[in-house]
Amino acid sequence: VENSHASTALSYAFGLSVARDLTDDDATVVAVIGDGALTGGLAYEALNNIGYGQRRVIVVLNDNGRCYAPTVSRLTVAGPEPADPAAFFTSLGLAYVGPVDGHDIDALELALRAAAASDGPVVVHAITRKGEGYGPAETDEEKRLHDVGAFDPETGVPHTHSGSSYTGAFAAKLVELGARHPEVVAITAGMPGSTGLLDFAERYPDRCLDVGIAEQHAVTAAAGMAMRGLRPIVALYSTFLSRAWDQLVYDVVLHGLPVIFCIDRAGITGDDGPSHHGLYDLALLTKVPGITIFAPSSYEEVGVMLDEAMKITSGPVALRWPKTPARHVDASAVGQGRTARRSLRGNDVCVLAVGKMVEAAEEAAAVLDARGISTTVWDVRTVPLDSRMLADARAHRLVVTAEDGIAEGGVGALISSALARLEPGHQGVPVLTLGTPLTYLPHGKPAAILANLGLDATGIAATIQKALDTPA
Repeated sequence: VENSHASTALSYAFGLSVARDLTDDDATVVAVIGDGALTGGLAYEALNNIGYGQRRVIVVLNDNGRCYAPTVSRLTVAGPEPADPAAFFTSLGLAYVGPVDGHDIDALELALRAAAASDGPVVVHAITRKGEGYGPAETDEEKRLHDVGAFDPETGVPHTHSGSSYTGAFAAKLVELGARHPEVVAITAGMPGSTGLLDFAERYPDRCLDVGIAEQHAVTAAAGMAMRGLRPIVALYSTFLSRAWDQLVYDVVLHGLPVIFCIDRAGITGDDGPSHHGLYDLALLTKVPGITIFAPSSYEEVGVMLDEAMKITSGPVALRWPKTPARHVDASAVGQGRTARRSLRGNDVCVLAVGKMVEAAEEAAAVLDARGISTTVWDVRTVPLDSRMLADARAHRLVVTAEDGIAEGGVGALISSALARLEPGHQGVPVLTLGTPLTYLPHGKPAAILANLGLDATGIAATIQKALDTPA
């Protein structure tokens, strides 16, 4: 199963066991789940059904006290506050075997054989140590070398990468906001390091909450905090935000609560597998009434947008940024309603680009200008859309939108509709929307994927050239 999302194994196992029992199969269903994944609500729901229905399922609990970060649970024996997990599982109707040393192969085999002989559901509780046997992993306090880039295998030291990150910009600004605003709290779902919260957690430990791998709970908890005057900042990956969609729409937005969502790994994420691309957040969030969306196109924009977000108290705000490096710009290239580039020769094309696509659009504009095609570039920057941007765009022969999310129903579609409303009853300026297709994108480097989709500077320039060369 390739979904890269935690807490799902037990629901798959329950479904497989139901199918087995209804087809007179004799297969053994075995689910392996980590203690970190067991903090997710989906896992508890599945355990309840497995135990209640007495489905013959073997659950192997790999308990190492961690997911990315230390596990937020008292069920883990490997954690700092061990409880009695046997009572928890048996109360749900599952037999319990263990705890057993998961690094002792003989002992583990005996435990598994005992479980296989059971007529009902059973948990084999194996205690392991994440990174066991590899010194650099054992001494990595943040995440035991989980989810890392290239590094020196002898020392575990990552190979250095040039450039800054959007996450780094967020991490620095969050500490500053924490100092100025005692009402700011940060919330993460099991990933404080990856979402940039470690510095804030060190400075303000009581105001940084890791709720475990429980995005739904994180969002509704943030709603409760906002109801009592706090300013919650919920830091999640784009692909994991979709797990809390219902809570965002009805628990936060419907009530007009000033929760700030900081959405990392938005757009084409790269070599983390097909399920980690953050392709849907723009298409989804632009359909939610009362939410303000920001998409920074540089390191400096992150801090500016967070300051603007703090001023919005009438409802929620979402900032979304990619995993890829963040460029640096000077002060003149930061701010609301920004024209990123303007041609002085005419009004052939206006490109309205979102977030990281601004840089590619500027590069494409330079190529087109060299060919005699006058090109203006706007940094869309925020939704609701800037009225001056729309007015300027409609004065061009062609409008092109570019975003690193699905084109269908995304920001480009929103812009196209807005321009049409400016000229009711008329054909108006043609709009070409560029974005990702409605398909699952492969594992790969972001630059290569963008190039293959025609969403790099070369591809954008070629698409515009072709559109202009094609008779209307």
